[in-house]
Amino acid sequence: MLTIISIINARRIKTRQKISKSKMQKAKLRIKMQNMDATNKQYGLIFDVDGVIADTEAVNARASIKVFADLFGIEGVVREDFEAGLGRGAEEYVRAAARVHGLELTDEQIEKATQLRQEYFLTALSHEPLPPFPGVLQLMNAAMQREDFRVAIATSGTLEKSRAVLEATHVPYRKMVYINGNDVTHKKPDPELFLLAAERMGIEPANCAVIEDAPNGVEAAKAAGAKCIAVTNTTAAAKLSKADLVCDSLEQIDLDMIQELIDSN
Repeated sequence: MLTIISIINARRIKTRQKISKSKMQKAKLRIKMQNMDATNKQYGLIFDVDGVIADTEAVNARASIKVFADLFGIEGVVREDFEAGLGRGAEEYVRAAARVHGLELTDEQIEKATQLRQEYFLTALSHEPLPPFPGVLQLMNAAMQREDFRVAIATSGTLEKSRAVLEATHVPYRKMVYINGNDVTHKKPDPELFLLAAERMGIEPANCAVIEDAPNGVEAAKAAGAKCIAVTNTTAAAKLSKADLVCDSLEQIDLDMIQELIDSN
């Protein structure tokens, strides 16, 4: 015979079972949602141009050395004199070498120098081939074929100069987010360039990886809150140590490595 106590106890057991089942269902739902979030996560891959996509630094240096000779009558300028200005835009690039040679340039002189430098650069580019660095186009194309990746170009170079490089190296930049020096007020190491690229892609900076070749670019990427992969195309590895990953060639990098790097946040 069932007593009131036994009935109450039976109901309590059923209630506990229901609660337990409900908790399990909620836990399963949480796991399912987490898996869905992980599946739907979007990643951003941002490429610098000069020194990352191709060896434009050699052309930049030659054009700039000619500017110092033709405009200021200064001989003996070498590529290393421009190192402090790498990635910081044309003005700082020119100022870097000027300071090495004890020359303080006015804003007017800087404007003339950068205009002439761009003319020399574009002329050189029209007369000689500019192959992309190994692995660059392969990594770009692989990312563009993935639904969970977005790709951007972000460079301190001017629209005209950077577009000439992208076209010479056959980068499909029209299918990507494309940010150049004309789009921003502050140049590297300020993070504005990379923050704008992330915004245009619609992806949080923390879910982006920036590929850079210069210390100023690495600093800008980290200041933006992104991961940074530095490639030693133009700068020694020791000077790129603030990057999350340093490699000798983008042939060593694949999307799984990039995804794992971003997910390590």
